[in-house]
Amino acid sequence: MSTPTSLELPDRARRTTVSCARGTFAALEAFPASGTCELGTALLVPGYTGSKEDFISLLGPLAAAGRRVVAIDMRGQYQTAGPDDPAAYDWPALATDITAVAKATDTTHLLGHSFGGLVAREAVLAGYAPASLTLMSSGPSALPGPRAEDLRGMLAYLADTPTQDLKAKIEEIWHAALEPQAIEAGVKPPILGFLKDRMLSSNPTALVTMAGNLLSAEDKTDGLASRGIPTLILYGEDDNAWPPTLQAEMSTRLGAHQFCIPGAAHNPNIEAPATTAHALTQFWNAAETT
Repeated sequence: MSTPTSLELPDRARRTTVSCARGTFAALEAFPASGTCELGTALLVPGYTGSKEDFISLLGPLAAAGRRVVAIDMRGQYQTAGPDDPAAYDWPALATDITAVAKATDTTHLLGHSFGGLVAREAVLAGYAPASLTLMSSGPSALPGPRAEDLRGMLAYLADTPTQDLKAKIEEIWHAALEPQAIEAGVKPPILGFLKDRMLSSNPTALVTMAGNLLSAEDKTDGLASRGIPTLILYGEDDNAWPPTLQAEMSTRLGAHQFCIPGAAHNPNIEAPATTAHALTQFWNAAETT
């Protein structure tokens, strides 16, 4: 669970929506503190159980480089509505959403965090061609290890629950497990309230379907490499989702740039925003000059 340290937006950032061929998506949008947007727009896609707020600490530094930055909630996440139809959250549907949002925002650089990276990859595999792709804390295939076991436990608890009862069961998970974990980790009350609101506002069918997809994702590294999109693999040195060694290996297979963020784990966007923003700005600037 990504936990922002602040919900306060930087100067020249706002809450907004993006309307596109696939509907309306809740968004945060940031602009340079002064002057015009001289560089290409970046679109940021959050991970599983995440939201646009996971990128708040990055918005200011990224926009200060001279570009517009847009972060969204995917369909069914937090403040973007989604239907009680599992097909709406399968890879083709989510990839089509991201492509439509990217076109509506005139995106140059596409970034996906964790599960969002797998969705961004699907969009590129389906034909979308940004000037660059960044996979942040995102692996080549299904989520492994302890985090995967946690997801399997959640899905087992929710198995056979009628759609109309899923929200109540997810609320039970929040109170029994996620809230106590956040309190033990020292999460402050305003952020804790946000995390609860985000979890319970997200579409329950989306949470279940995305979890299943995260546990069954195929390795499509070779297909992504064949697309020839300049790619950055960015991850924390202590990532506890996909092991850093696995992400480094994926980078080699892709012939991609890679950047390991010292002192960060699975959320370098929150844990080391200055270093992360610097690495992204360097990569994006280089991609625009080649």
